[in-house]
Amino acid sequence: MTLDSALVHAFAPTGTLRASINLGNPILANRDTQSGEPFGVSVDLARAFAERLDVPLELVVFDAAGKSVEAVSDERADFGFFAVDPKRGETIAFTEPYVLIEGFYLVRDDSPVRSNAEIDQAHNRVVVGKGSAYDLFLTRELKAAQIVRAPTSPAVVQTFLDEKLEVAAGVKQQLEADAAKVGGLRLLDERFMVIRQAMGVAKSRGEAAAAALGAFVEDMKRSGFVAAALERHGIRGASVAPCQD
Repeated sequence: MTLDSALVHAFAPTGTLRASINLGNPILANRDTQSGEPFGVSVDLARAFAERLDVPLELVVFDAAGKSVEAVSDERADFGFFAVDPKRGETIAFTEPYVLIEGFYLVRDDSPVRSNAEIDQAHNRVVVGKGSAYDLFLTRELKAAQIVRAPTSPAVVQTFLDEKLEVAAGVKQQLEADAAKVGGLRLLDERFMVIRQAMGVAKSRGEAAAAALGAFVEDMKRSGFVAAALERHGIRGASVAPCQD
């Protein structure tokens, strides 16, 4: 994969490649408690892409997916890591996914809800992270249940508890971890969606930039880089997406 100077400029017009990093999805990015530095699969990919372009990297960090999307759409960041969604696709050119993540529902142990089919009822309030893939998906899919938006995805379970809501929705691993800390909570037995986690660049950067980013993602999957990053960071329950060529 050879990138000419025009393509490098399309990605890094300031001379520094600005990667939008969303800390709201702990499968892909977290912040080191001692150094304060972001780390994770998306950070590893950002560094690898900067090396491919041979430019310095700046991590532009956000606490929620919606803010991360806006930064790339507004060109305050040069590329980012997002769940593929048609609404986001209005301004973002997505690669094929590099990781597949499952979305689950969480309820209290004494909840009468036992299956996903029971969620979309008028008496149920479902809390999601504002602007997250779950928010976008469930806003389209749920017709009767009320959606309540927490400020960020990591705040979903606390909002669920504080506001005494009926259902929480989010990344399976995040919900499992929170449930283990709190107790008295359970996940339903089936996922309600599979999130196709991809890289993305603003459509305004041009088709050549989108194609180059897509080729990079395929290289990273095919070479085993993504699988190694998941293993290195101890990520369970997420899988490498299939290669497209």
